[in-house]
Amino acid sequence: MKSKSIVFSLIHEQSVFMTAIMAMLTFLSVLALGIALSIGTGVIRWNSQWDLIATVQITNSSKTTETEKILNSHKNEITEINKISNEKMKDLMQPWISGGTNTLERYLPIMYEIKFNSKQSLEKIGKELSKHSRFLTHADALKTSTSAGWKMIILSSFVLILILATIGICISYIAKNTALLHRRELEILNQIGASDNFIAKQMQIITGKICMIACFSGFIIAIPILLLILSTAHSTRVGLMSMLAISNTGWILLILLPILIIIFSIYITKRTTLNILKNT
Repeated sequence: MKSKSIVFSLIHEQSVFMTAIMAMLTFLSVLALGIALSIGTGVIRWNSQWDLIATVQITNSSKTTETEKILNSHKNEITEINKISNEKMKDLMQPWISGGTNTLERYLPIMYEIKFNSKQSLEKIGKELSKHSRFLTHADALKTSTSAGWKMIILSSFVLILILATIGICISYIAKNTALLHRRELEILNQIGASDNFIAKQMQIITGKICMIACFSGFIIAIPILLLILSTAHSTRVGLMSMLAISNTGWILLILLPILIIIFSIYITKRTTLNILKNT
């Protein structure tokens, strides 16, 4: 069965430009969405591991007995409790305090790292401990890292929106330019009774074919680079970067993105072409 040939098509230079620009924009959009998804997953994982952990610092030795009584009375609500040794604290604080070991020991608090059974237990016991010592949840201490992660997600999402807007502008310009180049053919089609929808469909077929090739190419190039970025992040083995990942749902969204770009491009083509035909 022979397929119907289209009435007119893009000139060679337009086809090459549109294929190249769509491939590049698809590449950038997949990369932007992939980075946003991976950072989002990383932030969620990062937060979940610290939600139930807190540090208790006793800076006044006279408050030690009261603090330990509270901890002992709530043992059933505590999963794990570790007293940080002076040696370990010296290693952590040595770069920040000058004057040698003797000077350093005067500044060392009694410190416990505690993991609670639930969020409710953390909040309840934390209020009691705060009366006698410094109580700091790890989630609060790491808010800066979490905030930076969300800012990166917002930035990646903003870049994705800009890319989609650029796609719309490019498609509109190419459709308008093509209509002007084929003005004579359009006049003939109107004279023989061709509808605007028929003419718009010709442009949609052209755009659809080019976008499918371009979006597939951009997607294929973007995925290895995205995997390389994730691999590089995992190699750090510490901090938020090591938590970056893309879930199964995220991969589905990445696969759907080029398809949505194709549909979006076809829609923009139809809308632009119909507007041009109405004004000619």
